[in-house]
Amino acid sequence: MARNYAPADLYRGKTPLLKPDDRIISAGSCFAANIVPFLERAGFQYLRTESMDTDGDRFGYSRYSASYGNIYTSRQLLQLLQRATGEFAPREDRWIEDDGVYDPFRPGLPNCAEDEDEFEILTRAHLDRVRETFSQSSVLLFTLGLTEAWASEDDGAVFPACPGTIAGTFSAERHRFANFNAHEVATDLKAAIATARQINPDLRVILTVSPVPLVATATDSHVFTATTYSKSVLRVAADDVESTVPGVSYFPAYEIVMGPESNQHFENDLRNVNAKGVAAVVGALFAHCELPEASERLEEVSWQKLLSEELTRRECEETMSDK
Repeated sequence: MARNYAPADLYRGKTPLLKPDDRIISAGSCFAANIVPFLERAGFQYLRTESMDTDGDRFGYSRYSASYGNIYTSRQLLQLLQRATGEFAPREDRWIEDDGVYDPFRPGLPNCAEDEDEFEILTRAHLDRVRETFSQSSVLLFTLGLTEAWASEDDGAVFPACPGTIAGTFSAERHRFANFNAHEVATDLKAAIATARQINPDLRVILTVSPVPLVATATDSHVFTATTYSKSVLRVAADDVESTVPGVSYFPAYEIVMGPESNQHFENDLRNVNAKGVAAVVGALFAHCELPEASERLEEVSWQKLLSEELTRRECEETMSDK
């Protein structure tokens, strides 16, 4: 297999994953943002409904279709959609600190609200843009990243980072650690897709699993063991959803990066996927898409330049747990 390895062969779907007239949105872990510049360079329409100043945007909120930032778990995606549709209102919905009011679900925004009135306006506008994003799109690319999360003891609201690492204050009485199993991830993901299709019944979904290993774990396991658990759970859950929910496809980005050439697909830190790894994934994806006529030939795209432009000075909330 390794001798004749071709990443594009890993996907065996019968229909094109993307078509020239698709309106694409993406969400998920840090890896979900890597593909966006390549989609745009290829001529696909990446839908953006919310813009923000990129100065000081350490966590990449501006790179997504709406400025929701990294969505690490299917529970987080489900709750974002439920908030946008008015089905869920977290009780711990703001952190008031000396310098302003922080959004617990977007704690790394470059600028927090000055007061609660401004916070209400900004949050409502953001959730309206989230709903607009899903209503106008035809395809959601969602990258499953983690099984570990921190949640509110009060109502189960899931945060993108442990309270107190970026903003807010951690409380053992108010916050708890969760490590979702395959059934929970699949159930949340099915519910999230159902909620998204309340907004847009025709939405197609492409699932991927991030190949980026955990930087730290809140379990008692070694981080290597915790990574194996997390990726195994996410992969099983993705297969469950693909096999039971119509209009859902799994694209093997994880398997492509971790395949026979995995030693060439990571940076020197052996954690972050390098330009060659992303190129392998994107090349395989585009091999199963109907590319727009204006698309550049893949060999003419400077993968390294695009990645360096998009990924410099970027951090993930997950890395805060190791600091």
